[in-house]
Amino acid sequence: MTHKHYLAIAVPLIISTITTPLLGAVDTAVAGQLSSSAYMSGVAVGTMIFNTMYWLFGFLRVSTSGFAAQSLGAQNKMESVLALARPICIALFAGILFITLQKPFEDFSLMLIQPDQHTAEFASQYFSVRIWGAPFALISYCILGWLMGMSLIKMTLFLQVSMNILNIVLDIFFVQVMHMEVSGIAAATVISEVYGCLIGCWFVKTNAAMVIKLPSLNLLFHPKPFKKIITVNRDLLIRTLCLLTVFNLFTAKGAAFGSDVLAANAILLQIHFIMAYIFDGFANASSVFTGKAIGKKDQSLYSRTFSLSIQWSFISSTILTVCYFFFKEEIIPLFTTLETVLDIAKIYDVWMILFPLTASFGLILYGIFTGATEIVPVRNTMILAVLVFLAAFFTLVPIFGNHGLWLSFILFSLSRSVLLWMAMPRLTEQVFGRHKLAHGIGKFTAK
Repeated sequence: MTHKHYLAIAVPLIISTITTPLLGAVDTAVAGQLSSSAYMSGVAVGTMIFNTMYWLFGFLRVSTSGFAAQSLGAQNKMESVLALARPICIALFAGILFITLQKPFEDFSLMLIQPDQHTAEFASQYFSVRIWGAPFALISYCILGWLMGMSLIKMTLFLQVSMNILNIVLDIFFVQVMHMEVSGIAAATVISEVYGCLIGCWFVKTNAAMVIKLPSLNLLFHPKPFKKIITVNRDLLIRTLCLLTVFNLFTAKGAAFGSDVLAANAILLQIHFIMAYIFDGFANASSVFTGKAIGKKDQSLYSRTFSLSIQWSFISSTILTVCYFFFKEEIIPLFTTLETVLDIAKIYDVWMILFPLTASFGLILYGIFTGATEIVPVRNTMILAVLVFLAAFFTLVPIFGNHGLWLSFILFSLSRSVLLWMAMPRLTEQVFGRHKLAHGIGKFTAK
């Protein structure tokens, strides 16, 4: 495998991954064109609720990708079917549960966020419509993960991009032409989610690997493999909860420093998310190749994947750091025109220069673990990284204020990278038996 092969998978996945947060962003932007700021605030609150909910279920995509890649490497068509069918059962159950319990779920979410009366009213309108897309959105996660794992990258890219284009068109039509306001914005997103699910199902049906009969219920719910899926998804959920803990504490403490600091931090976090999504694209590529290597029992491909992952961690982090350093004066004003917020953001933007260098290795190595479907090290290292964050948070923030908050976050990112690197030899022993990891680390030169 060469750099060209790796990038042929990574680049489309980067583009696909970056489109993920656009559904909520488009909704908020269109709401911002309405007559009152309460519309935008309500949509923003509603979007936050669904982003959190779907983020918690992001494990459906990640784990499905790993299992699908392994079945592809092993050339096992039935396992390819099962790699998709089993998580879809989980997604369908969760989606129906959200619809059934929508009222208590909505009340609990609004109680936690505590928006003002008008914002809460519009958020409730948005929620009551968009909740009906939950089963389709969660099933789409499984389908996207499966398409990635099966190396059907063009389909993955088309699905993500076309969903967002449809959402934009429907948003404008429902709001500007039909005057449906918040309900129209939510309806546009639901239709986009239904479209994504249906097109994804069609892609699955037309793929050659699926031209076999559907599995029996006994095979579908066989205790041993189903337990493996549940365990992997459980550990990925714990990882996500750890991330939510860090970001919620970060946001809450930023709010304590005042609205201008909170707004500046929000801008820098958005820049951080863009960088993280780029690394996530590389992680998805590493996951696909790792899954193939394990399915084929190809230690050479596994070692080469590890080598390319490390190389592109270094290359991508360097490029992002340099680009941000030279273009930060043009990037930050894209998010706001408020001079006070811009001035504060420029005070703390040094931490965005450090983020790619500290976080890239952990974010991309994460893909190797998910491709191997060995998530316990990911869970454990994330818990330890959160403990590092908490220790820094309670020690440094009282002394250095917002700089201490950002330093705590950078230490959290660095801890994830270092701890996952330390876990790599153990992973290699688990999947291929005892051998020297140096065999894989040493092959840094492309063929």
